[in-house]
Amino acid sequence: MEPFPLASVSRGMALRALAGEFPSPLGIFGGNSCLVEKCRPLATECTGHPSHVNLPRESGVTAAHLIMGVTVIIPAYNEAESVGDTIQSLLAQTVPPDQIILVDDGSTDGTGDVGRRAGITVIRPPRNTGSKAGAQTFALPWVRTRLVMAIDADTTLEPTAVERLMQSFAQRGVGAACGFVLPRRIESLWERGRFIEYLFAFTFYKQVQDYYQRPMISSGCFSMYRTELMRRHGGWPGRTLAEDMDLTWTFHQAGVGVRFVPEAVCYPIEPYNFRFMRRQLHRWSHGFIQNVTLHWKGVLTVPFLRSAVAVALWDAIVASLAFLIVLPLLIVALKSPWLLLAYFIDAPAILVPLLMGAIPRREFGRVLASLPSFFVLRLVNGFYFLEAVWSEWFLRRPFHVYKKGH
Repeated sequence: MEPFPLASVSRGMALRALAGEFPSPLGIFGGNSCLVEKCRPLATECTGHPSHVNLPRESGVTAAHLIMGVTVIIPAYNEAESVGDTIQSLLAQTVPPDQIILVDDGSTDGTGDVGRRAGITVIRPPRNTGSKAGAQTFALPWVRTRLVMAIDADTTLEPTAVERLMQSFAQRGVGAACGFVLPRRIESLWERGRFIEYLFAFTFYKQVQDYYQRPMISSGCFSMYRTELMRRHGGWPGRTLAEDMDLTWTFHQAGVGVRFVPEAVCYPIEPYNFRFMRRQLHRWSHGFIQNVTLHWKGVLTVPFLRSAVAVALWDAIVASLAFLIVLPLLIVALKSPWLLLAYFIDAPAILVPLLMGAIPRREFGRVLASLPSFFVLRLVNGFYFLEAVWSEWFLRRPFHVYKKGH
């Protein structure tokens, strides 16, 4: 095993001490050997229940059993092409995880083999769990650290990302923390549209939400939690197609702190063609409507969150109706092509926060080149949002089939 630099050891110990991870000074040396060697646990493959690997059942694990540090869960279904990059990104962190658990959720492409070759723990449910939430919850009984992090199998991290998120847990009221999300590849029309969408949302919306301590979503592709809190909530909920939103809104209603850490940057692979983008937008739109249906009474009791959800819902419905129905009818009825400019009427307001986010990253040119793709994506997004509203609220036909979006 390759020892990591003393500076990383000291920084990791300091972060864990701030987060309340050390029950006593002796815990520094008695809790986990990964503090003095770069954490590359022996490859392990398990199937079925965690008791098969001589770990206590979830109901028997309490906060007293948990040791310091962070465990990373990677849910994966046929992710052999991308999960290797995710694992290497985790091993290269300034504060490496104490354990990495790859949940091979019924893959047929050798996903588990990639994990075994990398020397991490691989577990495989007896059958496909049906969703990312199910795969992550399946792995929760294996977690023996006080912090647990979930990351998608197509996502890589900046080297300091784990360290940055851990710093949030110095505040005892914080139960979850998420980072800044940007697409790893920005080539196709859909990837460029998503790049603008993310850069705008995480530079502007997310910053405002964090100022009021109410991030609307702790992003499912990359978030960290207190393990005991996740156990008490039964893991990641599978009631909706947007488990990250469901969990975040549940935390807000319970008074649990959620933080956004813009310095912790992750790079997921976004849909590169319409077929995959359609799946993702369909899932996200239905997931949002399902969460509004599920949580609306509770959300009304949470200051700022109720306003953020109401504005997002109103804006999505009204803007989608205007762009997809009202404007086309007006253009035809009035025979005025000048009305097409209405599709870009908010471009200046969008461009200001975009440039604020792009200039420090030296991506000014990429932002300008990608901006037209955003307006295309917005129209497609609006279509699937209206479809979700119509299906979930009017036809009473909820959609619960989880489909990969890349």
